[in-house]
Amino acid sequence: MSNDLSHTFAEQLQARRTALLAHLREQRGGRVGRAEAAAAEREQASDDWAVADAERDMAFELAERESAELSAIADALDRISDGSYGLCGQCGVELPTARLHIEPTALLCVTCQSALEKAKGGVRAPRL
Repeated sequence: MSNDLSHTFAEQLQARRTALLAHLREQRGGRVGRAEAAAAEREQASDDWAVADAERDMAFELAERESAELSAIADALDRISDGSYGLCGQCGVELPTARLHIEPTALLCVTCQSALEKAKGGVRAPRL
């Protein structure tokens, strides 16, 4: 992969990381941690504890997904630094640029990703 293209993907990944971090800070109300944010939400919740619990669980799940995405972004930036970005982690083939534009943290080519999903019973593997 050319240096210009690697630079483009690095900028895209860094912008996504910045946006995710800002979103996580906003969800947590600034500097508070998850536990404090959950407690504050619980205090402000209506009398319907089931709804409040479901909303809290959904917020935690979204935060976990965003944390996983932050990790995948860091891994992709590491691959850019070491020159392995854009290569399938399983077969070594170069990933199409279009695939990386759609999923800049992609680790596998479409063929290997499909084989992995099929082996797992049709369940899509987490993006990393």
